[in-house]
Amino acid sequence: MHHDLDIRWDTASERNLRAVNADAVATRRDPSTGELVFAVADGIGDTQRSAEAARKAVAAAVATPVAQGAIQAVLAAQQALLLAEDDCVLIVAMPFTDRVSTGYRIAWVGDCRAYLWDDKTLHQLTSDQTVAAYLRSQLRPTTPRMEHIVTNTVRTTTTDQIGWTQVRTSGSGLLLATDGVHKVVPAIAMHRELTSSVRPAQALIEASAALGGRDNATAAVIDWTAARREPPPVPRQATPPLVHQ
Repeated sequence: MHHDLDIRWDTASERNLRAVNADAVATRRDPSTGELVFAVADGIGDTQRSAEAARKAVAAAVATPVAQGAIQAVLAAQQALLLAEDDCVLIVAMPFTDRVSTGYRIAWVGDCRAYLWDDKTLHQLTSDQTVAAYLRSQLRPTTPRMEHIVTNTVRTTTTDQIGWTQVRTSGSGLLLATDGVHKVVPAIAMHRELTSSVRPAQALIEASAALGGRDNATAAVIDWTAARREPPPVPRQATPPLVHQ
């Protein structure tokens, strides 16, 4: 669990039963503002090139200045994949704080999800960009396979197709997760790990494997409230992107 002046975060990613881990997660501090940027990607496919696409996407996303916003971070990831043959889905989160509240600016393509959580609740903030989600919105029947077919990706998206939301909170935490977590671990179990584990992202990954998850599983957990219960640590210097395959 990484610890900062006002925020704690934990990231984890595992291959599970796939040939490679085509998920990626990265975080970076914007050197001009000190604010953090988080990105989680799920490469489409089970190859090293899929994994490389996800790594390039998260690295480009978190390198985006916070002032440009989360949608611009997704577009930066798209630019990074212009010459690539492979593709991924992606979610980006920019936590912010001001005199009134804390909050998150979030942008996504595909079926990576963001959840807001506190001691009592877990609330999904994003809507999956999948065939199943589209058909449900039209009140039409779906099949389980349709849950895994995305209708938008980093390489194919246009600006107006990028999902976006901003939430203000009184210090609620945020979970970013690939479908290897959120399609395997029930919400009640996710909430239990988020509120009780010292390393909640790692706990979610282990829960996915224990529940028979075959797909790559990746999570990033951001927690403001825990940091407020502890004395602030010594500030650190800005660090380059931390990218985990």
